Amino acid sequence: MEHRNETVAIVGAGDYIGAEIAKKFAAEGYTIVAGRRNGEKLTPLVEQIEAAGGRIFARSQDAREPNDVTAFLNEADALAPLALTVFNVGANVNFPILETTDRVFRKVWEMACFAGFVTGRESARLMLARGKGKIFFTGATASRRGGKGYAAFASAKFGLKAVAEAMARELWPQHIHVAHLTIDAGVDTAWVRQIIKDRGGPDDPQGLIPPEAIADAYWELFCQPETAWTFEKEIRPYGETW
Repeated sequence: MEHRNETVAIVGAGDYIGAEIAKKFAAEGYTIVAGRRNGEKLTPLVEQIEAAGGRIFARSQDAREPNDVTAFLNEADALAPLALTVFNVGANVNFPILETTDRVFRKVWEMACFAGFVTGRESARLMLARGKGKIFFTGATASRRGGKGYAAFASAKFGLKAVAEAMARELWPQHIHVAHLTIDAGVDTAWVRQIIKDRGGPDDPQGLIPPEAIADAYWELFCQPETAWTFEKEIRPYGETW
């Protein structure tokens, strides 16, 4: 593997989308700096990437804490210039409106919107110094419409998209590619399969997106020349209604 002298920072490196993005970019030679709450859960990902010859640094991180985010990104940039930051924090919850407490609403907003703003701001601070870089935000179906029971999640994801668009308008002319990727379908994870099964669906549901296919979409976006950048990229399987 040919190693590049650049890093990719992933805020919210979960077991599926975040992990597959990490593996994809590590396979392309980038040093990965992966963060999530309970960083010890990243051990299997570290083992996979290192076994394949890649480089990865795993860190515990609370994306709601600005100091944590700043320190995390500064560390990534100190290892090698920061080429890409991926904000991939989920916070997907479903509550009827009368059961959506103040605490739930505030916590979801902090995780899915405020943390994205801080991640984008601190990434831009580092990237503007050298006049290049990319910042990608992971969205969801809730970024497009507010579904039943998703008042907290949809409002946060709508807000995150607005943050991303405002940043793109400001930073594109300064050679920083900001993009928002809407994952408009269920992702093929054990958690999603269990939800479908609990609702009486099939054990082997169709129409879910493999996480590795999402990682490929991030790579394609990353490779775009600045003469033809995409801001909004929607990803869904062929059978998804929208």
